[in-house]
Amino acid sequence: MAILVYVDDIILASNDSIASRTFKTYLHECFSIKDLGPLKYFLGIEVARGPQGLFLCQRKYALEIVDECGLLGAKPASFPMDANHKLAVSTSPFLQDPTRYRRLVGRLIYLTITRPDLTYAVHTLSQFMQEPREDHMDAARRIVRYLKGSAGQGILLPKDNNLQLVGYCDSDWGTCPITRRSLTGYFVTLGGAPISWKTKKQATVSRSSAEAEYRSMAFATSELLWVKGFLASMGIFHTQSPCGVIVRRPFT
Repeated sequence: MAILVYVDDIILASNDSIASRTFKTYLHECFSIKDLGPLKYFLGIEVARGPQGLFLCQRKYALEIVDECGLLGAKPASFPMDANHKLAVSTSPFLQDPTRYRRLVGRLIYLTITRPDLTYAVHTLSQFMQEPREDHMDAARRIVRYLKGSAGQGILLPKDNNLQLVGYCDSDWGTCPITRRSLTGYFVTLGGAPISWKTKKQATVSRSSAEAEYRSMAFATSELLWVKGFLASMGIFHTQSPCGVIVRRPFT
C-alpha cells in the first residue's frame, strides 16, 4: 500500500482491495474523510483509464495558462522553442513589470510534470527570472502558443509493462555563451513509459565534449540508481541492471 498526502488531498494505491477499504474506514473514523472513488483529478493532473492503461495530462491547467495570456485566438506554434535561439545574449529592453514573466514561467515549470517536451524550453527561460527581457517574454509566449495546439498531450502508462528501466542521456558542450558550461539532459523510462526527465546546466566547465558526455552519463546513472531504489521500496525489484543509451545529437 502506498499513500501520497498533500495537505488535505490523499491518493491511496494498493494491490489489496480489502486492506484499502479497511484503511479508508480507519481514516474516516479518525478524520471524517470523503472518499471520491477512483482517481480522476489531483493537483491539476487529470487521470484517465482505458484499455491500454493510464493516461496523465494537464489539459485544463494548460488551457488556463493560454487563457491567462490572452492567446486563445492566437495561431498555434508547431514547436516550443527555436533550437538556435540567442536568448542568453539578448540585448532587447528589460521588462518594466517582470512579475508576469515570473508567474508564467513558474506555471510552465509545473506543467513539465506531464510534458517532457517542454523541459528544455522552460529550463532555458527559467534562467532569466531575475532580469527578463522582451525577447524572453516573446519566447515564453511562443511556448504558450505551442500549448494551444497540444493542450491534451500527456503521458501514457501502459497496462502491459515489462518494468525494464532504460535511461537516455546527452550533453551539449559549452552551450552557455556566458559561463561556457555544458548542458546535461536525461530521460528515464519504465517499460517504455517516461517517468523521469531533466535538463540542467553542469556544475563545472567541461574542457572537452568527451568530459561533458561522461558528466551527463554520471548524472543519468545516479538518477537510474535512485529510481531503482525507489521502485524496490514499492516492492518492484529489478534483477537486471538498467539500460543506458547515449543520444548522439543535441538534447533539445
